[in-house]
Amino acid sequence: MITQRVEVVAAIVVDSKQRVLMAQRADWQHQGGKWEFPGGKIESHESHLQALARELQEEVGLQINQHACELFKAVHHDYADKQVSLYFYLVKGFSGIAKGLEGQPVLWVDAQTLPQMTIPDANKGIADALLQNWPTS
Repeated sequence: MITQRVEVVAAIVVDSKQRVLMAQRADWQHQGGKWEFPGGKIESHESHLQALARELQEEVGLQINQHACELFKAVHHDYADKQVSLYFYLVKGFSGIAKGLEGQPVLWVDAQTLPQMTIPDANKGIADALLQNWPTS
């Protein structure tokens, strides 16, 4: 059975303390219970940044400055039951206070703790690449 590839944007939101925002997937969702960079599916009429802005507003209540976002990395991953193309954006300009508007827990974490978190396979390479480029001070 051929499955359609799902196009997704995800945000690596970095705060003034150099922490990264993570959200936990609901148990009933694909990859349920795992921690991920917040984001979601790109709708047919949206650009990546429009989708990113909408998803962050809907999911965690943040308004992003689209001029303070840059593509960090694109990942194409095939799970046994789903194919995804994820576009990870570094978000360094935002306003609002992050909260799980869909009932999901959210955490600000030091990037160094990402390897200890349970994250979806498609996110692991991003966490590794982030750590390689992360400021140590």
